[in-house]
Amino acid sequence: MDVACRHRGFILLSVQAHLPQLKPPKCNMLTDGDACVEAKGLKALIFFVALYLVALGSGCVKPNMISHGADQFNQEDTKQSKQLSRYFNAAYFAFSMGELIALTILVYVQTHSGMDVGFGVSAAAMALGLISLVCGTLFYRNKPPQGSIFTPIAQVLVAALLNRKSVCPSDARMLHGTQTIKAPSNANTNPTILLHTNRFRFLDKACIKMQDGNTTKEISKWRLCTVTQVEQVKILISVLPIFACTIIFNTILAQLQTFSVQQGSAMDTKLTKNFHIPPASLQSIPYIMLIFIVPLYDTFFVPFARKFTGHDSGITPLQRIGVGLFFATFSMVSAALMENKRRISAVESNETLSIFWITPQFLIFGISEMFTAVGLIEFFYKQSLKGSMQSFLTAITYCSYSFGFYLSSLLVSLVNKITSNSSSHHGGWLSDNNLNKDRLDLFYWLLAILSFLNFLNYLFWAKWYSKNGSSSATENQEFNSKVVGDDGIV
Repeated sequence: MDVACRHRGFILLSVQAHLPQLKPPKCNMLTDGDACVEAKGLKALIFFVALYLVALGSGCVKPNMISHGADQFNQEDTKQSKQLSRYFNAAYFAFSMGELIALTILVYVQTHSGMDVGFGVSAAAMALGLISLVCGTLFYRNKPPQGSIFTPIAQVLVAALLNRKSVCPSDARMLHGTQTIKAPSNANTNPTILLHTNRFRFLDKACIKMQDGNTTKEISKWRLCTVTQVEQVKILISVLPIFACTIIFNTILAQLQTFSVQQGSAMDTKLTKNFHIPPASLQSIPYIMLIFIVPLYDTFFVPFARKFTGHDSGITPLQRIGVGLFFATFSMVSAALMENKRRISAVESNETLSIFWITPQFLIFGISEMFTAVGLIEFFYKQSLKGSMQSFLTAITYCSYSFGFYLSSLLVSLVNKITSNSSSHHGGWLSDNNLNKDRLDLFYWLLAILSFLNFLNYLFWAKWYSKNGSSSATENQEFNSKVVGDDGIV
């Protein structure tokens, strides 16, 4: 359904880009400026409907696709547990290939054949993806739908609030739902038992059964929850600081997709005598590198690191995220140094540098993204045992992109406002839309400082999580393997 939604969005964009009556007259924004006619009425409606269909499809496809693929592995099996980590690397490799094709071949098609052909190619690719997905329907291991994840979360919060005056028992075994039925040994799904943890003890009040003298009366789920249900909410609260630490990382990504392209436009884009590199294709540099690095990482680094750490992924997801956030700082340092050199060459020497000077910042960020993005997905997926919560946690990794891009816009506005000088009528570091007048290099230094502070902040929360984190899926599987009793009761 989500793939079909995105497919229809691309079809609408292709049709509108092809039919003159559905788009405003051609106009050059650089030369005509205010004389350009804005799309209104039906034209604007079709355009925004198409965009929202593509956005809706993208927002649903990526997190669910990753979770669905990971669900095909049985984490109770040691061999398949190792393959799960390889799957996350393979999924990111596939995403990198898609990004590379979009930023090179598709950009070339749109530049030389028109936007209508470009959107048409995208629609055709989505159709092939839909066909491929449907063809494997009979072979998938599917988890049954478990309803909205927000309802049990709300039930825990409401029950804890209603029981706020109650005193938590010293023995956690007295909490409701501690005795949980063990999953059958031949089940294909993950166990459904979560161990009680001592963090966020105020939420344990949702598991306290109030004594009202009527033992036959069924208690509402909004007044009494199980330990497993409460632990799911604890997991969600625990991972939020880790999630928040990746927002600055995606703010840097937003700058590389905007200002770095503007940098490229102000540089010599000539590759050969008759071929110029489109500045928009600069974003393909990290993905070109990733299609080589990701297989090497999975083939050589993971087995090598596994010998020392004993971890299936070579290094833990938290360590992998930390490495990525650390490298992101150097991406901005490289960008700041290069922009300073480009600006001095253009202003003082009237010299235009080659566009290849900005490749280091993309290469460093490519390494950073490989560690952070894959580590974050693997970390979130492995936090929960319930399918709905796994999909939800995987989905919020993509929310980090949204928050990062919003923060990027806010940061640009704040920087312009703070650095503006009313006496000299200067609007700020980034206000002139002219890189030779703006101070993009100082803005990059600001991002480098923010990135480093964010890395230090991440180290604090990663250490806190390691001490107070959830009893993960692996720990719960070990617990289930020790469960005994013919009646299947813990």
